[in-house]
Amino acid sequence: MPRKTPSPTRTLFAEPEGLKPLAERMRPRSLDEVVGQPRLLAPDTALRRAIESGHVHSMILWGPPGCGKTTLALLLAKYAVAEFRAISAVLSGLPEVRAALAEAQVRYEQGVRTVLFVDEVHRFNKLQQDAFLPYIERGVIVFVGATTENPSFELNSALLSRCRVHVLDAVPAEAIVAALRRALTDAERGLGAVALRVDDDALEAMARAADGDVRRALTFLEIAAELAQDGVVDAATLEQVLADRTRRFDKGGEQFYDQISALHKSVRSSDPDAALYWLARMLDGGVDRAYLARRMTRMAVEDIGLADPRAWRMALDAWETYDRLGSPEGELGLAELALYLAVAPKSNAAYAAFNGVREVVRDTGTLEVPMHLRNAPTKLMKGLGYGAGYRYDHDVEGGVALDQQCLPDALADSTFYEPTERGLEGKFREKLQAMRAARRKARDA
Repeated sequence: MPRKTPSPTRTLFAEPEGLKPLAERMRPRSLDEVVGQPRLLAPDTALRRAIESGHVHSMILWGPPGCGKTTLALLLAKYAVAEFRAISAVLSGLPEVRAALAEAQVRYEQGVRTVLFVDEVHRFNKLQQDAFLPYIERGVIVFVGATTENPSFELNSALLSRCRVHVLDAVPAEAIVAALRRALTDAERGLGAVALRVDDDALEAMARAADGDVRRALTFLEIAAELAQDGVVDAATLEQVLADRTRRFDKGGEQFYDQISALHKSVRSSDPDAALYWLARMLDGGVDRAYLARRMTRMAVEDIGLADPRAWRMALDAWETYDRLGSPEGELGLAELALYLAVAPKSNAAYAAFNGVREVVRDTGTLEVPMHLRNAPTKLMKGLGYGAGYRYDHDVEGGVALDQQCLPDALADSTFYEPTERGLEGKFREKLQAMRAARRKARDA
């Protein structure tokens, strides 16, 4: 099928330049202008060779905001001389998807390929995702889905099996500075005709504040150009531009779970500095403080356990303190809790013992309670031997009936709890080792 040159009216490149914000005007027009993705797009990488040769494939682009997902989709269409069609999963439903696919089918029959870009593809449900499958298989469309969420969790396996997943990185500050300098010197699309003066420190401050997002950095620069007095971006202007900036945090997506995982593992690794950092990152991102308190209470129970039982009580106290004080005062209580949990001795012995016992219960079924441990409130039960032979420990010398078996017969002499040598559990360990040895000796006598 001969390929025809597509009409430019469907591509974003043909939109009136004067109506676009700076970030859109400065969108890279070639792979050489893309910043911050050398792993994928450096010379001689597989993806770059495929794009430059026009042999593009359906793909999922996974990365944070402003890292170049839309730009890459546009460049795919440009290098492949294909029609570009974009839909957003936020704004579109199944009727819009079917309409876009029908248009692509018509162009395909005319010999024109379509790069169909689906922004926020993870927001489509399974039915909507499945609608693309036959068109991808027949080559009617080159499907490009963009997502900030982990495709493994958000996209169905049928769609993933037909697409390559390419992971884009947050753009480093030095690469963002390069993009800002290009915008300052580009007289056609950027601010070169304005002769705006911005020193290196201001550019670096904007790049850092953008937090890996090139689009955001260019927006900062555009605002600075509007506020600048006599074409100079001074410290006062920069302070206005960067006021109330926020870091990347999604309150429920992968970044959220990555950061709570980092906090938990920093506590487990007894690294108070890292624990405090990740706590501050989550607070800065607007996490539900009650969720943090609950998770840290779980850390106290699971990872500190009986090595320091005070941690459990402190977690509940910190939770109550936040409930009473609120933000920001109550956040100090959560910070102190994170520090205490990190420096406290660690033991998951109780956690492991409990999990082990539950597995034994599932595997062994309904084992009978030994007769001597059963209550005998009636004459009939006493006559059947309930409670016969039970020894009341307080009446025994030493306060423990060492020869009395408390587990079911099938589990006699089983050991589930093995205290560590850390913290209070070290004393438990010494006592239990002596007690278990004495029980074995008493039974063997």
